[in-house]
Amino acid sequence: MTRKKEGRIENKNLPEIRIIKMVEVAEKPETLRQAEARGEIKVSAEVMRLITENRLPKGDVLTAARLAGIQAAKKTSELIPLCHPLRITSVEVEVNPRAARNLVEVKSLVRAVDRTGVEMEALTAVAVACLTVYDMCKAFDKRMVIGEIHLITKSGGKSGDFHW
Repeated sequence: MTRKKEGRIENKNLPEIRIIKMVEVAEKPETLRQAEARGEIKVSAEVMRLITENRLPKGDVLTAARLAGIQAAKKTSELIPLCHPLRITSVEVEVNPRAARNLVEVKSLVRAVDRTGVEMEALTAVAVACLTVYDMCKAFDKRMVIGEIHLITKSGGKSGDFHW
């Protein structure tokens, strides 16, 4: 049985669920917001060779991952439940193989003139670009590891600048 009690939903079969909400940003000023993020996917030597020689059956993994990252930044509010839809002014995604380390490094830079930051968009771009590399290479290596996804810099807004 489900019932509401003091802003919470109770169900004897489920743990207590607290009410969540999107933060109000209408009173905040529109300012230039910018965020950079990075991440990487570690691959086998064989997969690195296939990537650098552009010999994967699905095609050019670096271009596909870059495009996927750009698309993901634009769709972040549809993927992360409490993210506001933003008017993004630019998204840049770099996807670079680092053959000596058997990894593909991904970096993103997102800008918007809006009332809230673009950190989630930059992080989502990196995560989805890495997932795209995984998808295109999984037939050859199921032990790929996605990691080190983090914010590098952020500027604009009330909380000020951040530098890793």
